[in-house]
Amino acid sequence: MTKRRTPNRTSRSSGAVFRQALAELGSVTGTPPVSNDIRFGARATGLDTPFRAAEAAAAALAAGAGIARDLARRNGGKPGVIELDSRHAEASLTSFAYLRFLDPKRGLGPRQPGEARTAAAGFYPTRDDRWIYLHSGFPHNTRGLLTLLGVPDDRKAVGRAVRRWRAAELEDAIAEAGLCGAMVRSASEWDASASGRLLGSRPVVEIIQMGDSDPEPVPGSAERPLAGTRVLDLTRILAGPTCARTLASYGADVLRVGSEHLPSIPLFVTDTGLGKRACYLDLGRAADARRLKRLIRQADVFSQGYRSGAMERLGFGVSDVVGMRPGIVYVSINCYGHEGAWRPRPGWEQLAQTVTGMAAAQGRHLKQPAPTLLPAAVNDYTTGYLAAVGALAALALRAERGGSYWVRVSLARTAMWVRSLGVHAAPRPRPVTASEIGRWSAEMDSAWGPLVYLRPAVSANRLDICWDRSPSPLGADRPAFVS
Repeated sequence: MTKRRTPNRTSRSSGAVFRQALAELGSVTGTPPVSNDIRFGARATGLDTPFRAAEAAAAALAAGAGIARDLARRNGGKPGVIELDSRHAEASLTSFAYLRFLDPKRGLGPRQPGEARTAAAGFYPTRDDRWIYLHSGFPHNTRGLLTLLGVPDDRKAVGRAVRRWRAAELEDAIAEAGLCGAMVRSASEWDASASGRLLGSRPVVEIIQMGDSDPEPVPGSAERPLAGTRVLDLTRILAGPTCARTLASYGADVLRVGSEHLPSIPLFVTDTGLGKRACYLDLGRAADARRLKRLIRQADVFSQGYRSGAMERLGFGVSDVVGMRPGIVYVSINCYGHEGAWRPRPGWEQLAQTVTGMAAAQGRHLKQPAPTLLPAAVNDYTTGYLAAVGALAALALRAERGGSYWVRVSLARTAMWVRSLGVHAAPRPRPVTASEIGRWSAEMDSAWGPLVYLRPAVSANRLDICWDRSPSPLGADRPAFVS
């Protein structure tokens, strides 16, 4: 279990923080340390935040690469050095911002739909002089929040309505309605809460054996350690898709399974769709549910990021899937953890920052009167990297001793882990430059024409860590694996 710490404002070096984080991940996943053969280029932070976002992301990426390298060795691979640049790892926390669509005849590609920004989003003061964050999410979330507050989509009207509520009562009402919002807490307040205590007692990556099965070697190659490994990706919006995208970078055959009736954010879909194919299945239809069951029997990893209980209701909870395919690795990703009263609450990056004390600390750092969000999706992308670490570790365990495994991660637990790494005493951010982005980027043909994207932020001189398939438009592919 990773111990919680009071944030340390001493000027510890970036390298020391990175190695601490890497050692902690090795401890919770039971994997051998990789710190003796890793080159971490620690340079000035690019994000104006006191949190050690670069070191956390880099450690998660390095931990995954270390396990992948070990899997490659089993297929004849030779030892190699893992390399990371702190600024590249940090830039990966906003990788969607660096997508470029180069064909002028096709416009800017699948950008986010051009709906006007809603007033039902952001931080608002409440009757008891606290703050609450309203997350509008998709249009139905916006409508629900406005209905709950009884106001039109006008910021002043929303502010007046929120001022009539106590923060905790409004938070509960939002949760009861199945909507997205949370009361701002300090780090100590969250850590002392029932949910915070429960999450703090769990490791940042949980790997739970769910049953016995025969050992299965990971069918990779010396350069592509997950080649032939089949992954079903039933996730949306950054954290979950980042997990499967990371596995694809090591050669996994990833099939993203979505539903035509569910909303999405196209820019995020493209960013996290690198290396994947994408199909539609409506699990409410018996024929499509049967198709997914057939795919599960062929799969090695089943990754899902829906609200806790949703997969169980459809017959695809962890016990259901393990029963269909003994030896599978089942990955669950949510906001507030997989136990306790907050387990079924919907959540997003912004809400994880809000409840765990990150937003309050960021506001103080910027000397703002209100809480403020970090300038990157720190918990989303890092949670995706951590989920991939858990999946890789579980595949290694399955190869050694057999078994089915449940990997559990959450945005709020990741936020607590990032906090535990301490803060910069006096960060002096130096934004990334166009030259740096050019060095870290690559180009491929896509359904939208030539696409420039940010390459994986970790490399190894004996591994081919890359995406060899361009993103598919949602629903463009058949529900079948390639390999």
